[in-house]
Amino acid sequence: MAENDNTVFVGKKGTMAYVLAVVTQINQGAREVTVKARGKAISRAVDVAEIVRNKFDTNLLVSGIGISTEEVSTEDGTPLKVSAIEITLRK
Repeated sequence: MAENDNTVFVGKKGTMAYVLAVVTQINQGAREVTVKARGKAISRAVDVAEIVRNKFDTNLLVSGIGISTEEVSTEDGTPLKVSAIEITLRK
């Protein structure tokens, strides 16, 4: 999938910070928003998608879910495999 401006990368912040980011993009006219996360943030990304769909915009559909494994380097240079998810929400 090509990178676009309508991507929210979920990390360590609170869930509602990412919900606000998704809702803001939808309100600015984005037809599609992708929520991405790796590792421990995957469950938070699912929470973000579900909160947006159920509480803020019930017209949004999950148009795609992609899972993968990415290899990242630790601080000492050791390669580490980390799970990743992409959830695409579409009006």
